[in-house]
Order: sequence, then C-alpha cells, then structure tokens
Amino acid sequence: MTRIALTGSIGMGKSTTAEMFAERGVSVWDADAAVRRAYRAGGPAVGPVSRLVPEAVRDGGINKDILREAISEDSSLLSKIEAIVHPLVAEDREEFTRERAAAGETLLVYEIPLLFETGAETGYDGIVVASAPAEAQRRRVLERGSMTGEDFELILARQMPDSEKRRRADWVIETTSPEEARNRVDGILEELGHAP
Repeated sequence: MTRIALTGSIGMGKSTTAEMFAERGVSVWDADAAVRRAYRAGGPAVGPVSRLVPEAVRDGGINKDILREAISEDSSLLSKIEAIVHPLVAEDREEFTRERAAAGETLLVYEIPLLFETGAETGYDGIVVASAPAEAQRRRVLERGSMTGEDFELILARQMPDSEKRRRADWVIETTSPEEARNRVDGILEELGHAP
C-alpha cells in the first residue's frame, strides 16, 4: 500500500488536484470532509463539543461559524476542540485506509490542508504540494466570496510559507495551468507504478 499526502496552503488548488487523482481512479481521503462528518447531526464530535460550546449546536450538528466565533472570543477553546476532533479525524482516516486496503487498492491519496502545520507528515510514502503564485492564490480565495482580504491574511499568517512546503515536498504540482497540473499528476502516478 502506497500512501501519498497531498497538501498546500489556502487557495493553492489542492482540492482541484485531489479531484485529478480521483479522476485517475485513485481513492482520496479528505481531512476537511472528515471534520464535517464529525460535526454533522449525530456525528461523534457533537456531544463533546456541545459541552464546551453549547450555543454551537444547530439542528443536531455543530455550526462551524458559531464555533469559530466562540474560539475568536476565547482562544483557549481551540486546543480543547482540537483534542476532541483530531483523534476522530485520525480514526476516520484509518477506517478509510482499512476499507480501501480490503478492496485491494494499492495507492491512496490523503488530502490534508494543515499537514506540516500539525506535524502530521510522518507515515506517508511521499508528499505532494499543490502550489501557485501568490497573486493567483489571493485572487482565487477572494473570488470565492466567503472571506475578506483581512480574513485571508489571518489564515495565511497561520500557515507555513509556500516556499517551505515546496522545499519539504517530494513532488510539487503547479496549479496555474489545469493541463500542466494533470500532466504532473499523470507523471507522479507513472513514477509510482500506477499509470492512469
């Protein structure tokens, strides 16, 4: 079983890159989706998080906007919530790995936005970093319309610089050109003996 971690800073094109691997028949685990599963109605994080931030419960699940607001008002909440959520996400990841291994799959990709920031880079056979020029990154994020320039800068300040991620990567995929990114994905798959 070959396990590849895929990461990159906000707006760098990691989700698009993950889709390119999926289009080639590679199963992809998404850390953000695992968090959403933990927070949805009936999810394993709802009870423990609701004891810390009762007002974050909406329709039986955790409302991430309310949770984010509570954390901004009380920064000590972040580590407590991470202590609840991180083990649940790890469990979700291992369940995915077991299921895919039982299905006979030999290559898996794990999309993990904060791979380096959380020290989670060990245990993988290689690391792919999705990257783009800073101006393209900023434009992509602001075009989504979900955050201000100030929000973007705050998130960026908490993330490891792109240059350092590139330095630590086994492969870098430039996402400015979708065609070139796809060719790079194909090249990585060939290198790993999983030609599309």
